[in-house]
Amino acid sequence: MRVVVTGGAGFIGSAVVRHLVLNKGYEVLNIDKLTYAGTETSVKAVGNRPGYRFLQADICDRAAIEQALVDFRPDRIMHLAAESHVDRSITGAKDFIDTNVIGTFTMLECARQYWLTLDAAEKQAFRFLHVSTDEVYGSLGDDGLFTEETPYDPSSPYSASKAASDHLAKAWARTYGFPVVVSNCSNNYGPYHFPEKLIPLMILNALDGKPLPVYGNGANIRDWLYVEDHARALDIIAERGRIGETYNVGGRNERRNLDVVTRICDLMDQLRPQQVSHSRLITYVTDRPGHDARYAIDATKLETELGWKAEENFDTGIEKTVRWYLENEWWWAPLRKGYEGNRLGLLDAGKQVSA
Repeated sequence: MRVVVTGGAGFIGSAVVRHLVLNKGYEVLNIDKLTYAGTETSVKAVGNRPGYRFLQADICDRAAIEQALVDFRPDRIMHLAAESHVDRSITGAKDFIDTNVIGTFTMLECARQYWLTLDAAEKQAFRFLHVSTDEVYGSLGDDGLFTEETPYDPSSPYSASKAASDHLAKAWARTYGFPVVVSNCSNNYGPYHFPEKLIPLMILNALDGKPLPVYGNGANIRDWLYVEDHARALDIIAERGRIGETYNVGGRNERRNLDVVTRICDLMDQLRPQQVSHSRLITYVTDRPGHDARYAIDATKLETELGWKAEENFDTGIEKTVRWYLENEWWWAPLRKGYEGNRLGLLDAGKQVSA
């Protein structure tokens, strides 16, 4: 099996690459632009494997993508490359439109043109997996879960750009018969997560004795999914998912943001004890504009139709995650030099969102 993974030097993408190479023995071409959140150190474990290749390229660069597909001749494409942090999208939306919308269009067109060159059996076996987020569905109230039939209602420039890319992917399946499958996941966490995201930021700030900034009152709820469980799910969806269908991937682990931070403090108290609890560092800060109240995924379709099930619950996964960051400063320390935990996503009067 020969698989192209876009965004394979990012958080989720690198977990997919490691799974495909180390656990499945697949040949993988990792295409990544290496923006601030992408680093080849996240795939260091597979860097010397004979079946692994890396190409630094922008998914908006049609000529580069076309040539890569012709040269590598993949059986499958797993498209994960995306700008992904809501806070960054609030004050810099243009990058999100460029990568998530134009980039996805470019990938779909390059992949479709490549697919048309395949023989009948190869066409039948080929799949293009478009990986997306539950944030396209907007915000839930106190009850209910996102299903594959939930109407789209994005709140941020990030989620709007991902919603647009989802619509493109599904349109390419319906209009051109192109073998697309779509997945929408809940919040991921685990090793190799860029330090500006909630969980790694809290771990590393706690380690340094810095404030632990909680947005608003910390009551926003997310469904947490361990990244290696997600990688397994994406492999299964790409292999056995039905063309034109969407599969929601969730961990069934709803937690308030404040509860997540408190649990991290408890683990830090155990693993790096101090005279007083790390919870003293919790600080409430101005909430994010348009902050969705609750996300929660119903993963029944994936679980029953394709037989996937999350192996980690939140308690086991978060302990593994905290331990990983404490043991792997070699990975996060260089990244943190370029990101010192400064607050993102606050609007200044007169500031252009497209900047």
